[in-house]
Amino acid sequence: MSLEKMNDLNLNESLVPETKEINGILLTKTIYNDWDKIWNFQAKPDDLLIATYAKSGTTWTQEIVDMIQNDGNVKKCQRANTFDRQPFIEWIMPPPFISGFDLAINMPSPRTLKTHLPVQLVPPSFWKQNSKIIYMARNAKDCLVSYYHFSRMNKFVPEPGTFEEYIDTFLNGRVLWGSWFDHVKGWWEAKDKHQILYLFYEDMKENPKREIQKILKFIEKDISEEILNKIIHHTSFDIMKDNPMANYTSMPISIMDHSISPFMRKGMTGDWKNHFTVAQNEKFDEYYKKKMAGTTLTFRTEI
Repeated sequence: MSLEKMNDLNLNESLVPETKEINGILLTKTIYNDWDKIWNFQAKPDDLLIATYAKSGTTWTQEIVDMIQNDGNVKKCQRANTFDRQPFIEWIMPPPFISGFDLAINMPSPRTLKTHLPVQLVPPSFWKQNSKIIYMARNAKDCLVSYYHFSRMNKFVPEPGTFEEYIDTFLNGRVLWGSWFDHVKGWWEAKDKHQILYLFYEDMKENPKREIQKILKFIEKDISEEILNKIIHHTSFDIMKDNPMANYTSMPISIMDHSISPFMRKGMTGDWKNHFTVAQNEKFDEYYKKKMAGTTLTFRTEI
């Protein structure tokens, strides 16, 4: 169904997603019902998979990669919405909506795909085919804040409740795609065994040129300094916020209500300070210390 027709639809309560667990990971019921199909997704050696925990710079990474692949051609990168250019492989939608899975299997190679799945739930064909994977990680506090506001505006994500309630929900991993802690650690441990480029949101904010050069090396692509600077400019937050092919404003209000909170809200590091109380921050830090004990993975919560 086209976005124009989708705009004419009114979602009723029955379309607000029920959730189910797969191996302890919370997913929508529609994903759960088609899990065998997703698990058996057939990756190809020339696939590039962009993997993230939700609200960790996914769309940003997608736009950077698309700009690289199209040699900085802005017009080409506005040929379709992000979710059509780089399908979300596990996103199964109820009829009459379009599923990322279907878009992915019908897409000609080479494909660039997206997932929020924790590493243990990634279809095994990606490992068998030795497909390249870019993983973008974001610090937990900013991720929580962004996910909270996203959950307020996106009708296909469970209601977040109050911010106080959402902190507990997030810490306990009772959100779609499971625990942030397990997600970032799982992918961190996998990066030395597979073709995985592990990037950090904060590093990309601090020095996009350096981080984009890492992507270029990883996908074995050469571009000129002029094109690199063009990519940095066109994938900056302010430019992407006004790009209808990247900012999800084409989605009907019945799915994403940007009047509640825009999909691209702030795109900054350290916004958590505007949300956490002292007590909430202390509680979070205590829990964080326990969950991240024993890992070499470290994050910056400000730059």
